[in-house]
Amino acid sequence: MEQTQQPSLDSRFSRDEITAAFGPNLEFDKNLAPYTSYGTGGPTAYFLSATSAEEIAEVVKTAKKLAIPFVIIGGGTNILVSDSGFKGLVIKVDVKGMASLGSDVIECGAGEQLEDLVNYAAESGLTGLEFAAGIVGSVGGAIYGNAGAYGGEIGAVIKQFVVVDGDGIIATVPASHGKFAYRDSALKTNGEVVVKAEFQLRPGDKAEIKKKVDDIVTTRKAKLPYDCHSAGCFFKNIPDPAAEHGKLAAGKMLEEVGAKAMSVGGAAISDKHANIIVNTGSATSKDIRELADKLIERVYARFGIRLEEEVVQIGEFPKGRKSIE
Repeated sequence: MEQTQQPSLDSRFSRDEITAAFGPNLEFDKNLAPYTSYGTGGPTAYFLSATSAEEIAEVVKTAKKLAIPFVIIGGGTNILVSDSGFKGLVIKVDVKGMASLGSDVIECGAGEQLEDLVNYAAESGLTGLEFAAGIVGSVGGAIYGNAGAYGGEIGAVIKQFVVVDGDGIIATVPASHGKFAYRDSALKTNGEVVVKAEFQLRPGDKAEIKKKVDDIVTTRKAKLPYDCHSAGCFFKNIPDPAAEHGKLAAGKMLEEVGAKAMSVGGAAISDKHANIIVNTGSATSKDIRELADKLIERVYARFGIRLEEEVVQIGEFPKGRKSIE
């Protein structure tokens, strides 16, 4: 397995000065691999787990004041961290809590697991979130990427949500603020951090809701490699009004170019789904990145379509690749 490099701590400050600025919970040289579903990647120079909007706001303000780059992570299910790590601050959003507001609204912290929110809604006899059954990851991450399946998406059931902006200002904003689109949102470009959200659902039959959730989970487990380290689908489907359901399936194109037979080092394509790159046990982030590049090249050569990635990269990757640096 490729050796990871240690990230460079900011030479402008001593450890004592950085700790005094961010507080005693700040961690140094934190290995990020255990915080990602791929289980790969190097350490980050600084790491903080934040449990409230106020804490996130103070951390963001401090990072901005000290000119220290930072990134946000949730459940780590849709990220690829460079083997050399990240030369800045990683803020893990760990805001918890779920509660019913009235008869048809649920408020949920961004650090909760999406599957727990789905189950909470089902137990409350509220319908509208069944499509998300079996999707692994945090609620905040699902909002960031507008996660969806089976004709539904998270942005469509949000009533309003709380964010911390790049200046550390806390605000409650309507769903329209997110500009939700297919596997996309304004959060990917505006630098805001989701803290919690309210979901507008509908009363329904509890037994029927639970059955639908169970059926979707069963279907997903049959189709997807839940027993492997992966980030789910690596590439977005391609919008096409002429195609079935309005999108060309990236997985179908990948299968047609022989993706399932491909591998690089410890990274391989799932035998269940051609759009899922898995860590077979010894993969590095470099292996995963190189395999993804090969897939992009093959699909482009065959179909003239350049696949767009769902997975977000953190750290330094080959030039020209979309990443947070």
